[in-house]
Amino acid sequence: MSAPIEADIHQVSETEVSRPHNLLYGLNDNPPFSEAIFVALQHVCAIFIPIVTPAFLVCTALGLDGATTAYLLGMSLFISGIATFIQARKVGPIGSGLLSIQGTSFAFVSPMLAVATSSLKQGMTPYEALSLILGLCFFGSFIPIIASRFLHLTQKIFTPLVTGTAVTLIGLTLIKVGMTYMAGGAGAKHNGTFGSLQNWALSGIVFAIVMVCSASTNKFLRMGSIIIGLAVGFVISLFLGIVDFSKLSGLPLFNFPIPFRFGLKFDWGVFVSFAIIYIALTLEVIGDITATSMVTGEPIKGATFFRRLKGGILGDGCNSLLASICGSFPVVTLAQNNGIIQLTGVGSRFVGYYVAAVLAFLGLFPIVGGFLRTTPTAVFGGAVMLMFGTVAVAGFNILRSIEMTNRSFVILAVSLSAGLGVTFVPESLENFPGFLKNILESGIATGSLFALVLNLLLPNRTPPQTPKPETAMVKNNPNVIH
Repeated sequence: MSAPIEADIHQVSETEVSRPHNLLYGLNDNPPFSEAIFVALQHVCAIFIPIVTPAFLVCTALGLDGATTAYLLGMSLFISGIATFIQARKVGPIGSGLLSIQGTSFAFVSPMLAVATSSLKQGMTPYEALSLILGLCFFGSFIPIIASRFLHLTQKIFTPLVTGTAVTLIGLTLIKVGMTYMAGGAGAKHNGTFGSLQNWALSGIVFAIVMVCSASTNKFLRMGSIIIGLAVGFVISLFLGIVDFSKLSGLPLFNFPIPFRFGLKFDWGVFVSFAIIYIALTLEVIGDITATSMVTGEPIKGATFFRRLKGGILGDGCNSLLASICGSFPVVTLAQNNGIIQLTGVGSRFVGYYVAAVLAFLGLFPIVGGFLRTTPTAVFGGAVMLMFGTVAVAGFNILRSIEMTNRSFVILAVSLSAGLGVTFVPESLENFPGFLKNILESGIATGSLFALVLNLLLPNRTPPQTPKPETAMVKNNPNVIH
């Protein structure tokens, strides 16, 4: 993409962006080792469970043995570490160069489980079904790779209204996940303790600790808010006798990546739903990178921002390709880590190197990561809920930087209604065709697609307005938690 085209994007100078007053370490600042590893561990604690859950669900559906399950769980962590390093370090054109944390995508869980169920019914062995799932993920990863090369053609499509809506939906839809975790999670639903007073007391204490530490003027308390909350919650759980050490049994001592260990199969008929989800996730990634740039004090318009978008989407595609080769599932830039940047005030990409190292280590030595799995879900819920809320506020900040005309008001209202509607009432899509349901059941994808389509179809009779520096949140970005 030529420089004149890049410089013309949104017609906003990058010099309008100033460092948020609450940011302790910016993108290119290199924090001391002790501080960097402290923040990195908080990122890992926030994403460990989400990273391993998709693989765990697929392994359970296929009935795979313990050794294979341990390998897939380990590779989910290992590849997430390698992918995070690529995104933060930036390898040639690959990577955003931001603190873009990578992890296994939840968006593919539904179609992967559908493939697993139908394949077993058709007489395939569990390993043949796994090979088909990996093959679909492998070839689908070329979609974001190709799309990233033509992203400059969409400069008038992915406007601040579209990306702001996407970021807002990321935070709002994740709040449902956080609330479910606080009440005890899926395991509590099965054993009848979901929403128990014990779960709420435990998650409430952790939530309060994270909130108070994040609001502190002491930078160490701010940077350690998540890990302090998790540590206190874990100790309380030990006294309550609800830490499940049985999850440590059966884990191998070492996982080594084996390329194409399970082979690759392909089916055009099933591939359609995977392809569409890859396309929808590209839009989500745009929102995630926008949010990361926002909370890190980096441009959310202009040539630099657009190069980061292209590199980030290309990185997602290449990393998903690598994941399929090593027997894992698609990875994507995660949204919840933007909340940690907001809470800790640390947006340094160097922290991404430490996150990458820890994730890769946990993947190679699953017994270490097993200790995190013993932590009750309610504890994690108390820690992540506040993070999800800060992501939503980051989206509000982007939307505040644009002129809210009647047209943009309608687009935002429709998009939020659609996205939150399918999030809170997913059963409303039961009678939709399978491939369409797989797309629309993601509130982020649904709302973002509505914003994208309406932004193209609804006439815009007023000339585009450049946000005024004094009102744009990229210029004045007060944090939610001071």
